[in-house]
Amino acid sequence: MKQYIIQFFLCVCPFILNGQTIMSLRDCMQYAINHSAQIEIQQTHIDDARLSRRDAILKTFTPSISSGSYAYLNFGRSVDPETNTYMSVTSFNNGYSVSGNIVLFNGFSAVNNIRIAKTAINMGLTRAEQLQDKICLAIIEAYCNVLYYKKMQEALHSQVLTAQANLNLVKKQEILGQKSYADVIQLEANLADREYQLILVDNQYRDAMLTLKDLMLFPLDQEFDILAEVPLFSDSSSELTYLCHPSLLLAEWQMKNAKLDLLTARWRFAPSLSLSGGWSTSYYTYPGMADYVAKPFFDQLTNNGGEYIQFSLSVPIYDGLSRYSNISRKKNAFRRAKAEYQQTRHDVETEIMRATQDCEGAKSALLQADKYMLVQAKAYELSVKKFEQGILSPTELRTASDNYLQSQAEQLNSQLKYFIKHSVVNYYKGNHYINQF
Repeated sequence: MKQYIIQFFLCVCPFILNGQTIMSLRDCMQYAINHSAQIEIQQTHIDDARLSRRDAILKTFTPSISSGSYAYLNFGRSVDPETNTYMSVTSFNNGYSVSGNIVLFNGFSAVNNIRIAKTAINMGLTRAEQLQDKICLAIIEAYCNVLYYKKMQEALHSQVLTAQANLNLVKKQEILGQKSYADVIQLEANLADREYQLILVDNQYRDAMLTLKDLMLFPLDQEFDILAEVPLFSDSSSELTYLCHPSLLLAEWQMKNAKLDLLTARWRFAPSLSLSGGWSTSYYTYPGMADYVAKPFFDQLTNNGGEYIQFSLSVPIYDGLSRYSNISRKKNAFRRAKAEYQQTRHDVETEIMRATQDCEGAKSALLQADKYMLVQAKAYELSVKKFEQGILSPTELRTASDNYLQSQAEQLNSQLKYFIKHSVVNYYKGNHYINQF
C-alpha cells in the first residue's frame, strides 16, 4: 500500500533528483498544454466569440445613440431663423443634436444571432478541449516510447552485467582446465552483442526523448527525466457514450446554427419596425451687421431646441429574388450540416467500438505476455545456474538469454499498449486524458 501511495505522489508532483528534474506523465501533459501555440490561438477565437455575443446582446436590447455638431459662416444670402426672411449679410450658425434608434422587430434575427454567438462560444471551448486531448494523447504515446526504451535500457544493462560475470567465471574455469578457449570466445561474443544492443537502445531512447521534448515545446538544450514506472490511471465505472464526444458536439452545434440561419433567412420576408428619437438646437448671429445684438448663447440653445420621435416600418417587396436565393443556400447548408452530423455520429460510434475491442485485445495480450515472461525468467534463472555448474553450454545460455530478453520486451510493449488503449477507453467515458492520472 505504501508503494502505491508513493507512486501516486510521484505521478502528480514533479521533483528533483541529483540535480535533474523528474517529470511524471501528468507533468508532461500539463507543460505541453501550457506552452501550446495551438491552444493559445484557439483561446483568441474564444475571446472573439465572447465579444460577438456581447455585441449581439447590446445590439438587441440597447439603442444606438449618436450626437453631432456643426458650425459655419455664411457670406451670401441666407434665411434668418427668427423672421424666416432672406438676408444678405454675413451670418454664423452653430448647431447641436443627439439622436437614438432601436429596432423593435426584425424577424427574430437579433435573437437568433445571440443564440448563434452563444453556440460559437461553446464550440470554441469544445475545440480547445479537443486540442488539449489531442496534445495529451500524443504526449502519452511519446511518453510510453521513452518509458519503453528506458526500461529496455535497464533490462539490457542487467544482462550486460550478467554476461560480464559469466565471462569472468569462464575465464577462471579455463585456467583451471574446466572450460575451453572456445567457450571464452563465445561468451565474449555474447557480451559484445549485449553491449551493442544497449548502445542501440540508448540511441533510440535519446531519439524518443527528443520527440517528447518537441511535442511538449520543452527547451531542447535542457534535460529532464521521467519516472521509470508505468503511470497509475484511475479506472472509470461510467458507461461508454458518444453523446459527449467533442467531434459529435461540434457537428451538432453546427447543425443547430445552420437551422437558425435558415429561420433568420425566412423571417427576412417579414416587415421590420424601429423606433427613433432625437433632440437638436442651434445658435446664430450676424457678425456682418454692425448694429445687431445677438441673443445670449444659452438662451438660444434653450429657445431653439426641438425634439422628435419616429416609428419606421419597412416592408420588403422586391429585391431581385436575393431573399429566395438566400433561403435556398441556407437550406442546402442545413442539409449538409445534418448529413455531416449523421456521418460524425456513425464515425464516433465506430471509434468507440474499435477502442473497446482494442482495449480488450490488449488486455488479453498483456496477460499472456506476463505468463510468457514469468516462464522465460524461470528458464533463464535455471540456465544461469546450470551454466555455473558446468552442465550447460554457452550457446544454450545465449538462447535462454535471448528468449528472456524478448519476453521482457514483449511484456513491456503489451503493458504500454494496454495502458494507452485503456486511457482511450476512459476518454470515451467522458474523462479527459489529463484528469486520468
